[in-house]
Amino acid sequence: MTDSYTARHYGDRAQDYVASAVHSQGSDLDRIEGLVAGKGLRRVLDLGCGGGHVTYRLAPHVEQVVACDITASMLEVVAHEAARRNLNNVTTIQAPAEELPFDAGTFDAVFCRFTTHHWSDALAGLREARRVLTSAGMVLFIDVTAPSSALLDSWLQSMELLRDVSHVRDYSSAEWTAFLGQAGFALEAFQTHRLRMDFTSWVARTKTPSERVVAIRSLQQAAPEAVKRYFGIEADGSFMIDVGSFRVAPF
Repeated sequence: MTDSYTARHYGDRAQDYVASAVHSQGSDLDRIEGLVAGKGLRRVLDLGCGGGHVTYRLAPHVEQVVACDITASMLEVVAHEAARRNLNNVTTIQAPAEELPFDAGTFDAVFCRFTTHHWSDALAGLREARRVLTSAGMVLFIDVTAPSSALLDSWLQSMELLRDVSHVRDYSSAEWTAFLGQAGFALEAFQTHRLRMDFTSWVARTKTPSERVVAIRSLQQAAPEAVKRYFGIEADGSFMIDVGSFRVAPF
């Protein structure tokens, strides 16, 4: 497999993402479970599974979940956690989103949560998700979405990159919509919610070096009032982000 900057960066962070409250909780996970419960789905893909929280919700309701990620240590932790929970229908596969090792039409559903912003080529990854999906498949993409304002977008991406050097881009809802159309998906439903990022755990999860933590705090403190207000930047650096959920269907 081609060496991956993201995989190397996250190699020693796997357990932190299993334990992360931001990743292990949320109404979006409840929504995912609700979408598959009682549907009789056969094979489902958790694309960019990270700590495996989507996988753990899907497994009780489908015949098989394939948890796919670029980072080997993430997959090891997910396999261990799935076994601990007696989820015997979970399989792990190491692969980049842009080059999935599956035949066309393999999956009845694809779910992808908080990972697209790490892909080196988002459109290629979305096209792969479309390729491996059945013609009547179910798809839900969830990720941080950037504001449409150039000012706010610049400040968000700057904080993200200082915190995590493997960050590529948080896309706006307009960029998402364009990519999805180009990849062969029709947008069926879109919703957004705000999520508070506790600063201490946010930088601890990625083991952000102290000098970059200082840089983020300096950036926040120097931000224009419009930026501070939009992101709700608190005294300790905690702030709010927008999370978009895109339910799509293949065409």
